[in-house]
Amino acid sequence: MVAKQIRARGISDTRVLEAMEEIPRHLFVDEALLNQAYADNPLPIGERQTISQPYIVALMTESLELTGYDKVLEIGTGSGYQTAILSRLADRVVSVERIASLSSKARKILDRLKCYNVLTVVGDGTFGWKDEAPYDAIIVTAGAPEIPKAYLDQLAVGGRLVIPVGGSNSQNLMKVTRRSGEKDDLEYEELGGCRFVSLIGEHGWKG
Repeated sequence: MVAKQIRARGISDTRVLEAMEEIPRHLFVDEALLNQAYADNPLPIGERQTISQPYIVALMTESLELTGYDKVLEIGTGSGYQTAILSRLADRVVSVERIASLSSKARKILDRLKCYNVLTVVGDGTFGWKDEAPYDAIIVTAGAPEIPKAYLDQLAVGGRLVIPVGGSNSQNLMKVTRRSGEKDDLEYEELGGCRFVSLIGEHGWKG
């Protein structure tokens, strides 16, 4: 998977590649789909949610530019696969999921993999998680109609936000970097087209 789907498509961050080689993706996939666990496509995980395709996980993670000392906010725990990758690359991960059953299932797998630097939270992810802000990096694994203000407010100086933004059927993957403490000193970069499930919440799509 890593060699053919990720490294071959331009992902070059050694730490990201090593994390994806280490974390067993099949643990996060339903038993009926085990034969597809390492295919380069998203898979359903229940509750009308998906586990992202490996290449997109790698692209988003590499774009966060993690150093190993970062505090990361993840919006959308889902299966917990992206969370586990982040746990190997950051000092601390706070992961917010609105669906309690998914959060609980993911927590069990994360504990099995000894991802003890992850705090899992059940709540409306469109508010971010103010209790531990600011964050060096924020990753959003659901498509938003626009970037919720809370994410920009909770981003540290020098921090990177990666989020899919657009319609309910397709989005542009955006990277936002906070250059200084000034409110609007933000740099925007488009990373390409993508398709995610909708970001549901007060400051996202209405469920």
